[in-house]
Formats: sequence, C-alpha cells, structure tokens
Amino acid sequence: MTVTDEFRAARDKLIELRSDAAAAGDGFEWPRFDHFNFGIDWFDKVAEGNDNPALWIVEQDGSEGKWSYAELSCRSNQVANFLRRSGVKRGDHVMIMLNNQVELWETMLAGIKLGAVLLPTTTQLGPIDLNDRVDRGKAEFVIAGAEDAAKFDDVNAEVVRIVVGADAARQQDYSYADADDEDISFDPQGTSRADDLLLLYFTSGTTSKAKMVAHSHVSYPVGHLSTMYWMGLTPGDVHLNVASPGWAKHAWSNIFTPWIAESCVFLYNYTRFDANALMETMDRVGVTSFCAPPTVWRMLIQADLSHLKNPPKIALGAGEPLNPEVIDRVKQEWDVLIRDGYGQTETTLQVGNSPDQELKYGSMGKVLPGYDVVLIDPATGEEGNEGEICLRLDPRPLGLTSGYWSNQEKTDEAFEGGVYHTGDVAERDENGYITYVGRADDVFKASDYRLSPFELESVLIEHEAVAEAAVVPSPDPVRLAVPKAYVVPAGGFEPNAETARAILAYCREHLAPYKRIRRLEFSELPKTISGKIRRVELRAREDQLHPFSGEPVVEGKEFADTDFDLKG
Repeated sequence: MTVTDEFRAARDKLIELRSDAAAAGDGFEWPRFDHFNFGIDWFDKVAEGNDNPALWIVEQDGSEGKWSYAELSCRSNQVANFLRRSGVKRGDHVMIMLNNQVELWETMLAGIKLGAVLLPTTTQLGPIDLNDRVDRGKAEFVIAGAEDAAKFDDVNAEVVRIVVGADAARQQDYSYADADDEDISFDPQGTSRADDLLLLYFTSGTTSKAKMVAHSHVSYPVGHLSTMYWMGLTPGDVHLNVASPGWAKHAWSNIFTPWIAESCVFLYNYTRFDANALMETMDRVGVTSFCAPPTVWRMLIQADLSHLKNPPKIALGAGEPLNPEVIDRVKQEWDVLIRDGYGQTETTLQVGNSPDQELKYGSMGKVLPGYDVVLIDPATGEEGNEGEICLRLDPRPLGLTSGYWSNQEKTDEAFEGGVYHTGDVAERDENGYITYVGRADDVFKASDYRLSPFELESVLIEHEAVAEAAVVPSPDPVRLAVPKAYVVPAGGFEPNAETARAILAYCREHLAPYKRIRRLEFSELPKTISGKIRRVELRAREDQLHPFSGEPVVEGKEFADTDFDLKG
C-alpha cells in the first residue's frame, strides 16, 4: 500500500464515521509515514485526470478565476521548476507574502514539492516587522507583489525577491511571470522525510515577541484530518473560509483541509464587507460550507439573512465561541447550526462540535479523533474537570508542532511534564463537553473568585452599545482586583455616561454579583497584527491607573458602577 493509499484510507474512515464521534474516536489511528510530500503524494495523485475545481476566486467587481485540480498540479510544477532555476533548493527558507490570489496556492504547492521551508507572511507587515522575521526566520527568498517586495529595501538582510505581477526591479531578482515558460512536469530529485521542516508560522505575540511555530511535512498536511472531521467536508464541497493569508487559520481552512477532502477552496475578495453582496455570491457559486470569525457572523446577522436563498449545509465559527443570539438567528434563517472548534497555530483541531453532535451553547465541543486532551490544574499539577488544556503525548498526536523553531527554552516550557501545554484554560462537564475559560495568563481573581475575561466579554458584546470589549483585572485595595471593561462603542452610541450606565446595568442583570463589571472605559483596543487583543497592555495600564499605593489616576475617562444607581 502506498502512502497515498494509506492517507486516503484514514481520510475515508473519518468520513464514514462522521456521524458517530465515539466510534471515530475509538477506531481512528493517525497514518504514520517515514516519507511524505503533500504536493506529490496527495495533491498530484488526486489531480490525475481530475477536472473538478480545486480553487475558485471571485473579486468584488465580479471578475473571477477557477482552476481544476489538474490545472493546479501542472501549474505548481511549472512554479517549482521556476523556483529551482531561481536558486531555491530543498531546505531553503522562502517567505511567501501574497494576498488571496492564485499565485499564493501555486507557490505553496510548489514550495512543498521542492521541499523548501515556507514562511507564510501577512502583507500587513511593515519593514520593522519584516526585518525581524527575515532575521529570525532565516529567509533567503521572498515571493511578493511589487508593492510588498519594495518593503524589503529597508530590510537589513539580503533576500532574493521573486516579484509577482510586475517585472523584477533589481538585476538579482526574478519575475514570477517567467514560470510560464517552464515544463509542466516536475522531478523532485529526492524525497521529503515526514519529519522534515516544512512550515514556520509566527504566533500573534499577545504577551511577548512572536514565536516561530514549526510544522513538518505531516503535522499540518496530514494532521488536518482532525480538522476535516470537525468541518464535515466531503469531495465536491465548495468551502468558503474568511481568513487572511499569512496566518495558520488560512492554511487550515483554505489549503490543507479542503484539499484533503477533495473539496473546492472558494474565495470572495472584498475591500469593504457587504453582507448582501457576500450572500449573493455564495448563492451564485453554490457554497456548501462556510467558516467565519465571530466578527463576520455578527455583521451578517445585522443584515437580512433570508437574502441567501440556498444556505450552506455546513456553518462553522473560528477564533472564539459565538454567543447564543448569533447561533439562534442563523439556525432560524438558514436551518443550520454554527459549530465551534478549538485548535492553535501549534496544532490542528483538537476539540470541536462535530457533525450530528448535539450542540451545547458556549462549548467548544468534545475531543476529536487523534487527540487525548487532559485538563491540568496549574497550581497542583493534578488532572481534573477544570484546568489548562494539555495534550497527552503517548501516542503523540500527528497534528502537533515539533516546537518553537530556534527557541529551545520556550519549547521545553510547552512540553514540560510529559504533556503539551496549550496555555488555555477550560472546563469539562460530565458528558465530555469542553468549555473555554480563557488564556491561563488572562484568568484572574477578584474577591477570591476566579474570573474568566472571556465569559464576561461574551455578556458585554450582547449589549447593543458594545462593538468590542476586553476585560482585565483592575487593582483594588479591598477586593485585590475588580473586573474592568474596555469597550469600543457600536455605531450610533456615544462614549458617555449614559451609554456606560446602560452597559453596566445590563451586566448587573446578566452576571452573578461576584462577576459584575465594576469599572468601564471607552477606548480602542490594542491588538496584534492578526487582530488578537493584547490584554497584557491593558493590564499594565490598569497597574498605572490604579496603583495599590497612591490615588487612582483616571482623569475622568473611567466610569465605575458606584457612579450610578443601578438597582432600579
């Protein structure tokens, strides 16, 4: 049996057991390979004589492009030959800095076939961040559009630029268009070991400098079998995932998982979100599976959901659990349940609400096939029903990172005690449902009660005046700390005392007394380049505003629950 046959057998077993999570958990085993190359051993084999669409991109102006599996296989061979002629060798580090355009998928496949180490990178980065990533990631080549390629003028290290959509500006650089002249067949000139380094993804850096997460030729390309099981994709599905290139979720849901399932990756590019235009496009192309972050789901339910005449059979949420209002609205209008899941840049999907599984509001779901999740009390080190989400390593789940590249100290911390530590805290009920509590370093105590910022934020954003919210501990001489909310007001609401009173009153009504928001400030939220809130900055600000020794320095910007009569 070839590695392709073994991979297909593992995939087909998960598809067969899609509606029987218990049997899937008991009966699934990761396929173990000594050598594997996703581009050659899977994609090219699937692509043989296959005219089904693998990639479909529609622009906001209505223009579009569609590429079959067979076409992308041949085209990625041309690009791989071109990259080799441009000097890229097996093991070379190549930064890919492209938008949602066909060249991104061609390059990813070509790089995999070559055995290069790929560093997917967001186009939002400027020279300072790029300098850091090129330096720490040891990038030797960069593939980028002309505008982004010019950013490397200010990068200290010398990198060869391969320019997409324009001629190379420098003699030592290359024009991507030259790939058109290459042969459509490709000789890999060697094999890829399963544990060879393939991908380096930078984390969001919510508390410290971004780490480089290392993934092999199997940890993402094969490990996303668990993600496929959660999503429920099958051959022929048209899958739309709203995500920006350069981040792990894009690779999850726009590359590996759909192509493992032999589905079509669909993209709708827009500069400004238009719910009706999105739904019209979904109807026209026949999207059967839709995954989006909570912000997109919340914007969608502000529109008329009935505008979509043929809703997708699969609806997925990513990034954080959705509040019941969104789930109920979509169920009412589209007759489909939005299912949440949990994973990290460091892993594939570990926990999820799989198809046909009864949904528990607020829960991430149950442990997925191939993973063994334990909750460990950070204080005692004991396993229980509440604690840090950790992964048992015997056997080691295939979808788990090998560690943080070039950072042994952080790797050792993550794998301390013979388990992998996610840094996230959760609760597990008697039926096996796991509910997210928060990052281990975000959970705090107030009046001796342990509070989850995520839980409080979930209540806050249900109020109509709240567009975004972040809760952090605010030092208090009596309670040690009290919950403080930083709030971005929704459109049509002023950041004033009247709005603050309404929000605090709502929290009083919907939260237990020990969980209530005690202080509130209207402010923009500090975020990472990927959009994650940097609560570490807000906590540091609170330490300055409310020092344990001395008077608070709030300058009238902060509202307290004691400023209002909230009992009425």
